[in-house]
Amino acid sequence: MKNQRYTHAKHIEVTFPYARVSGEPVRVGGICGVAVTDVANGARGTIWLDGSYDVSVTGAVASEGLPVYITSAGALTTTSTGNYVWGLSLGTKGSGAGNLEVAPIGKSTQTAASA
Repeated sequence: MKNQRYTHAKHIEVTFPYARVSGEPVRVGGICGVAVTDVANGARGTIWLDGSYDVSVTGAVASEGLPVYITSAGALTTTSTGNYVWGLSLGTKGSGAGNLEVAPIGKSTQTAASA
């Protein structure tokens, strides 16, 4: 089809709302994924929408399948209030910051979580 842009949309190009290093989480509107390359604030870059990634998450995760949230600055946390679901945990971890395997949700029509 001549007007098709992405066959499976597993990775797409978007304008980044903040600078990212390859492998870091990013959220653009309702799109959540991982930066493929280093991208400057306001520049266009590619994000992966599927798969799973070892990313830094702040806060304890008690079981698999729990939501992991992203802040407006692009940090991942277990705190829901004022943040957006970015992905689902595929493991567990204790409190504080540390790596956790997380699967990004890809595309969503969500609003920030409230208290």
